[in-house]
Formats: sequence, C-alpha cells, structure tokens
Amino acid sequence: MAGKLSRHEPVRILAIGSSSTEGIGASSPEKAYPAQLQEDLTVAWKDKVTVVNAGIGGETAIQTIDRLEHMLAKEAFDLVIWQVGTNDAVTGVDEEQFKARLERGIAAAQRADVDMILLDQQYFPGIQDLKRYEHFVGLVGAIAGERKISLFSRYALMREWNARSSDELLSMLSSDRFHMGDKGYDCLAGRVAQEIEAMAQVPVAQADTAPRTVATADAR
Repeated sequence: MAGKLSRHEPVRILAIGSSSTEGIGASSPEKAYPAQLQEDLTVAWKDKVTVVNAGIGGETAIQTIDRLEHMLAKEAFDLVIWQVGTNDAVTGVDEEQFKARLERGIAAAQRADVDMILLDQQYFPGIQDLKRYEHFVGLVGAIAGERKISLFSRYALMREWNARSSDELLSMLSSDRFHMGDKGYDCLAGRVAQEIEAMAQVPVAQADTAPRTVATADAR
C-alpha cells in the first residue's frame, strides 16, 4: 500500500464484518465508519481511495469468513479491516471454534498477500457476562500478536470513553445503546485512518512485522 501511495495509484480497502461495519445505528450509509474512513483517507492522501463496505449485521466469524475468502479470491485489495468478535462473544460461540475462525480469516488474507487489521469488539453498557466478553476481546488481541496482525482495539477506545464519562460513551452510541451513532462512527473512522496512515509510512524494509496498534481515546 505504501508503494502504491508513493506512485499515486488507487488504493482499495475491504471493510468486512457485521453490523458495526454495515453501519447499523448511523443515520445514513454515508455515516457508517467505512464511508467516513474513505473520506478521511482521501483527504489525507489526495489520491483515489475506495473502501468497500462488506458489513452484514448479525454475522458471526464463520459467516464472515466465507464471504471474506470469496471476495479475496475474486477482487484485489490492498488492505482488509476485519471487524470481528462481538456476536461470537454474546451468542455463546465456543472459544476454540472462534480461535480457529480467526486463524482461518487471517490465513485467507495471507494467501491473497493482503495486509489485515483486526478491529475488535465494541464496549457497551449492559454487557451481560463481562468476564466471558473480555476473554473474547483478549483472544482477538492474543491471536493478532501471535500472527503479527495489526490490531485496532475498539474495545479499549470505547471503554476509555466510558471511564471518562458515561455521558461521553452514550453520546457516541445510537438510541439502542449498543451500536454506534454518527458521532461514534466518525470518531472511529478518524482513529482508524490515523493508524492506517502511520502503517503506510513504514519503510518497506521494516514492514516484515506488522505493527500491533492499540486505540486510545484521544479526541479527533
């Protein structure tokens, strides 16, 4: 991707996952995080950036993987952002099955020679089984570290909003108090854009190990 940017060639990013990628809670598709990410990166790079929104609400990892493998086999992308884990954690998916699905998705990107960022679970009020949920958050981070895949911790970002003020977190959420609203997606897109811009500036000779990026709650 850094090479393409240096030659002013178009960049294609695949954003795949469930409702947070689709943009449930946003007032319009243009307010979903992939659309806002495309806008942010286009402004930053002054080149043609396409972010394909392949989010489908309600999916668990096994459903997303089938689509991910198909899309990577049919189309060329420079980066995949895989938003994963929330539905698996809350619907009782087996831990070992979840880990195997993460491995399969990472392998699909590696076969296609495409960089990947894992976007982990959201934090929201009313998590029913916090211990299990945070364990699944930890699984995403652990596998990202083991496989040298970049991680953007949405969970850390949103939990810090809540730590500063529950009102701040709620201002980022839609009326269902689960999905993000326009403001939350805008902030998420801006922070992910910053991480991608930093990744793209790494010299090729130093890019054999992907950076593990962890979000903080700095304002945009």
